[in-house]
Amino acid sequence: MKGYTIQELHVGLTVREEFPVTEQMGLEFAGVSGDTNPVHLDQAYAASTRFGGKIAHGMLIGSFISNVIGTRLPGEGSIYVKQELTFVRPVYYGDTVCVEIAVKELIKEKNKVVLSTDCYNQKGKKVIAGEALVMPKEEE
Repeated sequence: MKGYTIQELHVGLTVREEFPVTEQMGLEFAGVSGDTNPVHLDQAYAASTRFGGKIAHGMLIGSFISNVIGTRLPGEGSIYVKQELTFVRPVYYGDTVCVEIAVKELIKEKNKVVLSTDCYNQKGKKVIAGEALVMPKEEE
């Protein structure tokens, strides 16, 4: 695993990674986070909502963004400073989410990079629109 420095990044650099979303992930996320909202865990309850069934926690999907930032772009040694997320549509258990991270802006004098952090379902529909501010690792 290699992390990029600010000098190695350029606007437009993009990475994508897919994540299957399982009910087991939802159960584990609920256990760790304490978010036991029945729309994520109770099929009978969730079926009565506008979603028609259980949906994954939004922040579970957001954690996939953190995964890609911390391991791929900018990668190892990077520090998350800020994240904005807009949940565009629900993610259901059984969906596959594609996280797409792209460099939008370099702030070289502050060693910071602005990233678009968008997520799509297996049908290519955007499920999260986001933007992050990250400090890449420093030059060695």
